[in-house]
Formats: sequence, structure tokens, C-alpha cells
Amino acid sequence: MIFGDTPVAEAEGCVLAHSLLVGGRKWPKGRVIDRADVETLRAANIPCVVAARLEPGDVAEDPAATRLARAVAGDGLTTSTATTGRVNLHAATDGLVVIDTAGVHRLNGVNEAVTLATIPPWQPITARTMVATIKIIPFAVPDSVLTACLPATPLLRVAPWRGLRAGLLQTRVRGTKDSVLAKTTEATARRLASCGASLIAEERCTHRTADVVAALETLRAADCDLLLLVGASAITDRCDVLPTAVVAAGGRITHLGMPVDPGNLLMLANWDGVPVLGLPGCARSPRLNGADWVLWRLATGLPVAPADIMGMGVGGLISEVPGRPMPRARASSPQTMP
Repeated sequence: MIFGDTPVAEAEGCVLAHSLLVGGRKWPKGRVIDRADVETLRAANIPCVVAARLEPGDVAEDPAATRLARAVAGDGLTTSTATTGRVNLHAATDGLVVIDTAGVHRLNGVNEAVTLATIPPWQPITARTMVATIKIIPFAVPDSVLTACLPATPLLRVAPWRGLRAGLLQTRVRGTKDSVLAKTTEATARRLASCGASLIAEERCTHRTADVVAALETLRAADCDLLLLVGASAITDRCDVLPTAVVAAGGRITHLGMPVDPGNLLMLANWDGVPVLGLPGCARSPRLNGADWVLWRLATGLPVAPADIMGMGVGGLISEVPGRPMPRARASSPQTMP
């Protein structure tokens, strides 16, 4: 592409680089100058214009953006009509945004002329939400550059909610208030509804292994797709009451703990294909916590491996919560050596 001052006599077929006032009318940038425009420019005593002239092998900005959008957009996304080298990608359904982060970095690293911006990955979104935007910076790019940017497989998609049917088990100890359990049930039902799932069964029992096993078996018989456990006491070890009960019932502990706060004391298990999520105490509140990040993936049917959880540390400091400011402040205060 050739860019710069262009004599009007040579401007036919060129793209106007900047808006221009001609005969009292504003011509927008991006206008393709035709033969009539040349005559109008001459009549207005405009000797030259700043314009871009495409060369053989160049792809104009709108076709380039369209080709790129078709290559990067996966399931659950729609693409807008290209305008001024831009195509926007929107969600076609409610669900979770899945992004090949490394692939996006590779695309943006090919050439400064081609850009792709996205929202953060793993975000729950509703239909029609903008997920990404493609922008071709100049008025055209060489076909070789565009081809180098095209990924072999889509880089973005929206995983739709599967409509999971969940069961909730809460344990109690002496002094546990029914009002606390009721509020936990309400918060859990709302949390599930936000990702297309529903609470179909609940069991409450004492915080003892044998009782938890019996309650788990009752929930399993209710044909739940997901089991959520909230203990009267937080899970602090694989040998604690709730993990022990899951194993005794025939399940397997996949991972314990996560580098997300609030949400550190999370347990993920699997019981013959049914995910079991031991929720941290903060999940009694409707506020965002690390368990939500895992629940969202489970609600779309996406696998959650230990490496996925251990990779959540960057950005995993979600917010301060009551009871945490003082310990955190103390931990970060300069220490005086004796």
C-alpha cells in the first residue's frame, strides 16, 4: 500500500486518509475516490489529497477484517458487518467465554496492522454481549500478512450453560443456626441460577463421616448432575470429614485448595462422573469467590483439572472480605528483626 500526498489527477481509486471539506460538504475518511470525485476536487481547487493506494496483493481493510473474524470466531458467536476495518464479535447465547489466550497473543504478534481485542477469558456473559473486536489499523494489509494471522482453529467461543441439576449438602454442629443454613441454601440457589443450573435437592446432616456418606447417597439417588457440599467446618485437609466421606462413598478427591481469595478452601472431587464441589465458607455469601470460577466451568461441561485451578492465581486476589483486612495487613507489614 502506498500512503501519502496524492495529486488529484492520480487519486482515482485511492482511499481518502482523512476527512476533507469539499465544496461545503464533508467527505469522510475511507471514501474511495471515483472519477466524479476527481472532477469535484479540481473544481474546488484542491490540488492533492492524503490518500492510500492499494497495490497488487493488498487486501482492503473491510474484507481483511471479515476474513479474520470468520477464522477466529467459534461456536456461540456472531460477527458484525465490517466497517472502517472493524468487526465486532457478540455472544449468541448465555454462557462462559472460552479464549485461546496464547493464540490471541500470537495473532497480535504477527504484524502491527492486525489487532484482536477480547474481554477477559472465563467470564460469564449473556447473549448479545460484545466479546471481541477486530481492527485492521491501515486501510489495507498485504495478503501474506493476513494469511499469517489466520489461526488454524477458532480462538474464541462461548460455551453455553448445560442446565445442570444440583444437589446441596450442608452439615451442622452443635450451635449451628437454621437461619444460617437457610441463607446458604438461598445464596446457593441464586448462584446456580446465574449459570443456568438449578438446585433440585438438599440434605442436612451432622458433621460426621457416616452421616455425610448417607446424605451423599440420598442426593446421588435424586439424579443430580452436580453435588455441592458446605461443611459446618471448613475443609482443611484431605483427611477432613467431607473429603473422607466422599472417598468412603466411592468418590475420588481431584484437588484441594486454590490460589484464589476468597475461596482458598475449596475441594473438587469426582464420583463416578458426577463432579463434587466442596465449597469454602465464603460461598455462604452471594459475593464472588473462587468457587464461582470452578462452578462456571462445570456448568458448561468443561473439564476442570488440578492444573486449571492452580493456574488461577494471577488475578486470584478477588477482594478484601470482613475478617481478612487485619491478617493481610499484618502479613504485609514490615517486620523488625530482633
